[in-house]
This record gives sequence, C-alpha cells and structure tokens, in this order.
Amino acid sequence: MIKKILISQPKPSSEKSPYFDIARNLGVEIVFRPFIKVEALTPVEFRQQKVSILEHTAVVFTSRNAIDHFFQLCKEMRISIPEDMKYFCITETVALYIQKYVQYRKRKVFFGATGKIDDIVPQMVKHKNEKYFIPQSDMHTQDFAALLDSKKLVHHEAVMFRTVSNDFAADEPFDYDMLIFFSPSGISSLLKNFPDYKQGDTAIGTFGPTTAKAAKDAGLRVDLEAPTPEYPSITAALSAYLTKVNG
Repeated sequence: MIKKILISQPKPSSEKSPYFDIARNLGVEIVFRPFIKVEALTPVEFRQQKVSILEHTAVVFTSRNAIDHFFQLCKEMRISIPEDMKYFCITETVALYIQKYVQYRKRKVFFGATGKIDDIVPQMVKHKNEKYFIPQSDMHTQDFAALLDSKKLVHHEAVMFRTVSNDFAADEPFDYDMLIFFSPSGISSLLKNFPDYKQGDTAIGTFGPTTAKAAKDAGLRVDLEAPTPEYPSITAALSAYLTKVNG
C-alpha cells in the first residue's frame, strides 16, 4: 500500500496541477522535495572559460534556468546587453519568460514548436550570420554543439550554472513509500545522501529513459517508468499505478 510519495521536484505554483488531483482523489500524501538544486557560477568561474558574451549577436536559451542565470551573471559582471541582441528559445514558454528581464519584441525573439533542440535549429539557420552564445549547465552534452557545427553556424557555449545535490538534514524524515525521479543526478543525490540505501518495498518511479537507466545501473528496482505511449506524462502514469497497486 502506497500512502506517502516523494516527488523530487519543486512544488507546482498552480493549484491546478494533476498532482493535487491525485492526492485528493486517491488518498495519498504527496511531498515535493527536490534531490537536486541549481546554483550559479561565480563571475570568477565564468571568466575562466574566456568567452566574451558581447562578441555575440544572439543568445540561445534551452530552459528558464538558463535565462535566470544568464541575466544574473551579466548583472553581477556589469555586462549591459545590447538592445538589438536576438534570442532563440526552445519553446514559446521559455521565450515568454524573457519578459522578466527584457522587453519582448517578436522581431528579436524566436522559438521552436516542439520543445526539441532540433526544432529551433532551422530558425537559427535562417539567421546564419548571427554569432550564437549558448549558456549551459555543467550537465550538458556536446550534441547541440555538434548539430550547430554541421550547419556551419558560429557559436560558443559556456557553463553558467551547475546542478548540485540538495542534501537532506540529519533529522529530516525519509519515510516514503514511493520516490519519483526526473534526472540521473536525482539518483546520484539519493545515493550521496544515503550511501547505504536499501530499497526494500519502496517503489521507485522514473521519468525519461536516462533516469530509468541511471536507477537500474545503481541497482535499484524501477516500478514505474514514463513516458509510454499509453501514459505520456508522469502524473498519468502515477495515477494508473496507484489505482492498480492500492486498489
């Protein structure tokens, strides 16, 4: 019987989140407690990468985290972003988030439709004379850079933020019947916080194939995987799982 579930993400800002429906309709307690957190590099750390932001004419954002840390570091380093800087974003949601920092003008903000990296590249190719700057996490891969190289686009990447373990306090309870993870770094944080962790009857759910692989590679039993053709979201998969397990 599953009564208490840890979702390793921040609590949703909207009360309309499906998680709250699951808790209410299926009689379970859901606790939002990230295993990881994102922190900015210091200006000194950023400068060690020897990349000049102002040598570029466009910035590519793949997440709202990238936007926050880009503008935060620019402010700390007293870099004034030119009015004519262009912004290429992975989705419209990310593009609209730019309004938090700069005036939104459609002629200088571009975004993809699907949320996949490949989808924003054609927009970048249409502006092939731009010099692209890409703020990244320390967890990035080289796939995006290789794709831009294949299109002969001028680009430079730099790490502006990193993912670190959000450690549990010694007296913090860890009495969950189910844990839900969304990234391999969440799995790493679990094992860092609890080096002698024994899964036992605790159910583990994962979102995304890389997270599932990380859990299995760590010797954990994955009881719930999403997305699937039948359950494209973690909430849909969780609802179906709880209905089956709890009856």
